[in-house]
Amino acid sequence: MLTVIMECRDHEPELAQTLAALVAGAVEGVISDVVVLDHEASDGSSFIADAAGCRYYRQWDIRTVIAEARGEWLLLLEPGARFVAGWIEEIAEYMALNAQPARFSEARAYRLPFYRRLTRSRPPLENGLLLPKRQALGLASSGGELLQLTQVAKPRRLACEIIPSWVARQVRT
Repeated sequence: MLTVIMECRDHEPELAQTLAALVAGAVEGVISDVVVLDHEASDGSSFIADAAGCRYYRQWDIRTVIAEARGEWLLLLEPGARFVAGWIEEIAEYMALNAQPARFSEARAYRLPFYRRLTRSRPPLENGLLLPKRQALGLASSGGELLQLTQVAKPRRLACEIIPSWVARQVRT
């Protein structure tokens, strides 16, 4: 089973898109729970999270959040990210056969031009991160942030594609 964790601030539309895309994973029994960590948002993110049945925190300790996660694996995503078809089976198979972290492949249809990919700084969770709960607990420190979990050594690259969150933000502006 898998726990999805997202950290957001005023990302209501993007959060709704990601949560809608995760419904299939919950129906298939791959996703056990979703946690939304919100940095004092002034939008309706709390209402979206509540309506979707997520655990919602305005203040948190990352170690406590991880320890209370129902899944044995964690999926860290940015609000707005969505998977391309076939993700449920690939994630389920990967979790069953592996014990090391993995990132998703960027969706081919949404790749930036080559020069732009080289010159921009990529957010640490742009392609998501799948990691065992046990390893996440080892990386997390009390009072720490979700981004410290991205400091894993050389995660594998999955064939499963993810549409990055910048696509959803670009549509909104």
